[in-house]
Amino acid sequence: MQIEFNVLCFELALTFYFLATIAGFIELFKSKKTSSKIALYLSLSGFVFHTINIIIRYFEGGHIPVTNMHEATSFFSWCILILFFFHEFKYKLGLLSSFIMPIVFVLMFSAAIFPREIKVLSPVLQSYWFGIHVIFAFLGDAAFAMACGIGIMYLIQERYVKSKNLSKLFMKLPSLQTLDDINYHLITLGFPLLTLAMITGVIWANSAWGSYWRWDPKEVWSLITWLIYALVLHLRLTVGWRGKKAAILSIVGFAIVIFAFFGVTLILKGQHTFM
Repeated sequence: MQIEFNVLCFELALTFYFLATIAGFIELFKSKKTSSKIALYLSLSGFVFHTINIIIRYFEGGHIPVTNMHEATSFFSWCILILFFFHEFKYKLGLLSSFIMPIVFVLMFSAAIFPREIKVLSPVLQSYWFGIHVIFAFLGDAAFAMACGIGIMYLIQERYVKSKNLSKLFMKLPSLQTLDDINYHLITLGFPLLTLAMITGVIWANSAWGSYWRWDPKEVWSLITWLIYALVLHLRLTVGWRGKKAAILSIVGFAIVIFAFFGVTLILKGQHTFM
């Protein structure tokens, strides 16, 4: 019965996220004043069931549930929602759910496709570094996902500003300066988290395999991701790449994150392969 309840919680979370995504689209295209609040409440409802699902899997497996693609994708979505709620309540961005919930829903829908068995943690992963490394890595990627959503919002708002089209959507979106500041904040949050994930990863690798770096595909693409965001910060601080350029780089950077998460795992085999 516990497993059935676990599955039910996941399906309810997925359903609420789908409804939140629809409500967010209604807010964008129909301009209904109540839609943004409905989307937020639906997201919160889904998050409650999602959290219960993760807690159950944690106690059943005895570790953070990220040992297969179903768990990892689900946990990734959950981390995005943590940052989403924090920024939603702190900055009152209104339409933020319209741009973040589609990302969350697509990830959760992907998680639903993968096998859901709870695997026993292999001996090499049974280390306190496992939880530390995983939390840093997923929260860092979640910050980049949020930056991508903010970047899309920026590009839409900039288009309205340039065309001088003061539509209802233009009035609802935050100012370009606000969006640019939040985008920068998210990248400066995600980058050190990714850095800590890589540092703890190499320390863990040395204790587990006797080598700090093994040119594993996931390690290589994590390094590529780190270099991309290091370049984003460097260009912003030295050349002054802000606004539109920063927004585009945020979107491109998250595309690299998604490839490193799905593409490398499913196509390139290595020690980090979940399946």
